[in-house]
Amino acid sequence: MSQDPIIEQLRRRVTPDLYRDIRRLWKVHVTAEDARDIPTILTTLTADCLFEVVQTGHRWEGHEGAARFHSELFAAFPDIRFRLANIVIGPQGVYQEINVQATFLADWGPYRAHGRPVAFVILVLYPWDLQQKRFTGERVYIASEKALSN
Repeated sequence: MSQDPIIEQLRRRVTPDLYRDIRRLWKVHVTAEDARDIPTILTTLTADCLFEVVQTGHRWEGHEGAARFHSELFAAFPDIRFRLANIVIGPQGVYQEINVQATFLADWGPYRAHGRPVAFVILVLYPWDLQQKRFTGERVYIASEKALSN
């Protein structure tokens, strides 16, 4: 397996303009998530974006998939609150650790709703596309998956 994409990422130069562009678009993205504004979320993503919950293998592709991912997430956790715990912004994109609190009211992927409050941690990678100046999606890792089980 070739490491060329990783080598390319490691060779990316950090410039003030690139950092500013990534940070600005990340802020648009997360503000839109907080507002449940799916059309604005889509403006931050490449057309061929991929959303993936790594542990489960569930994937949502393209803008239609990104819209479905967010619709399903907001339906499952209608009162979801994201609290940023850590963030790294670089020329490869954004990586963040988020504390989540919500009430689990509808099934989400393989997780079955139980109607109770949940608190869990997610780690999210937003890979950056240098040419399109957009995120290529989200790779979501649920660090405390047990909170989602019955």
